[in-house]
Amino acid sequence: MGNNKKAKVFAKQRVAQLNRLIKPRDSRLKEKDRAPPKKKKEDPNQLKEIERPQASSALFFQYNTQLGPPYHILLDTNFINFSVKNKLDIMKSMMDCLYAKCIPYVTDCVVGELEKLGSKYKLALRIIKDERFERIKCLHRGTYADDCLVNRVQQHKCYIVATNDKDLKRRIRKIPGVPIMNVALNRYVIERMPDAFEPMTKK
Repeated sequence: MGNNKKAKVFAKQRVAQLNRLIKPRDSRLKEKDRAPPKKKKEDPNQLKEIERPQASSALFFQYNTQLGPPYHILLDTNFINFSVKNKLDIMKSMMDCLYAKCIPYVTDCVVGELEKLGSKYKLALRIIKDERFERIKCLHRGTYADDCLVNRVQQHKCYIVATNDKDLKRRIRKIPGVPIMNVALNRYVIERMPDAFEPMTKK
């Protein structure tokens, strides 16, 4: 009996000593010696809050009041080259596609890309230097047009992007409210156009 009492007393003393020890997550310890805080278990039934930047309402087709005739069309390098290859008059083909006045825009980086391609693309350069083509100055470095066009349509909601580049089309499709024009079957076709301005799909 005496031994059992002694054992119980010893056990109590041992527990008391352990309780007096500094815990591994104690704030008195230095950060390097302190154990990381325990992660709280996530409740699967709890609703999660996700913050997402609010998209401008002008980007969605049904509310995009900035998209309409005269159409402002940003030209990509390969769209110009495809037009030349297919012997398409850019101004005429655009109006045949949209049945409205169109204003083509060419950025400095698109002109730079065409200049880098050499003498083979002199005709394309001559076409875009027509006074009916509006020139947009680029403030970025380099002549990579894809990033420039994507950034421009994210900031301004009034453009249609004219391109045959698969990667660029995939990127543009992720931006709500931006139609895409491309060369197909020896003519221009338009995709993602609002119902109110959709001539080609009703043909």
